[in-house]
Amino acid sequence: MGSKKDIILAFDAYGTLLSTESIAKKLAEHFGQDKAQTIAATWRKHQLEYTWRLNSMNQYEPFSAMTVRSLRHALKESDVSLDQAGIDGLMKAYDSLSTFPDVNPALEKLAQTPYITAVVFSNGTHAMVSQSVNHSPDLSPHAHIFKQIVVIEEVKKFKPAPEVYEYLAQKVGKSKTEMGDIWLVSGNPFDVVGAKAVGMKAAWVDRAGNGWADQLVEGDPGRPTVIVRGLHEVVNAVSGYAEA
Repeated sequence: MGSKKDIILAFDAYGTLLSTESIAKKLAEHFGQDKAQTIAATWRKHQLEYTWRLNSMNQYEPFSAMTVRSLRHALKESDVSLDQAGIDGLMKAYDSLSTFPDVNPALEKLAQTPYITAVVFSNGTHAMVSQSVNHSPDLSPHAHIFKQIVVIEEVKKFKPAPEVYEYLAQKVGKSKTEMGDIWLVSGNPFDVVGAKAVGMKAAWVDRAGNGWADQLVEGDPGRPTVIVRGLHEVVNAVSGYAEA
């Protein structure tokens, strides 16, 4: 178990720091609020599904390309369309997604916690994620808190492939035998299970308060190390675990 002095927190970007549902505001400009919510949810579903399918086929294409293609899929399912200018506008908006309400207090707490090293760890391309971290209105004021932005372009695999988490360890100066010194912080259950499978610790953000339901891996190996209701609880939860 790592000491309180060497905690590394790797924050997932999409679905943890950044709300992919917030893109519905931009979609609503084209299709109205009700249809926009449906399209946003379908877009996210296919975006993730495409990455998993590529992993299974041992193929890779950038997350930006998968984001555009999954958008087109979602539009087709909803029997609507957009011209190229509309698609481009949505992709630009995707680089400025809103953060969840619990992100600001969490990052303010991190700024006062010198024994924790925070990084962003994402499926997104470096261009996408760095744009969000450094230029989006919600996240850019806290960009200095993150010591690195770690993305999977060099690995050419998506979460939850083991190579992705091993690459994260390499980037933060840890070996495969030191995976337990790294904490993943994610609101995505598949990401949590992937991190735990390679020996990392994981804090799952259960904003809905529905409890852990994923049953892919039975027992403790498949469960989060800690569960929090919001990111504002992460520092205390992880620090408490380290002290226990």
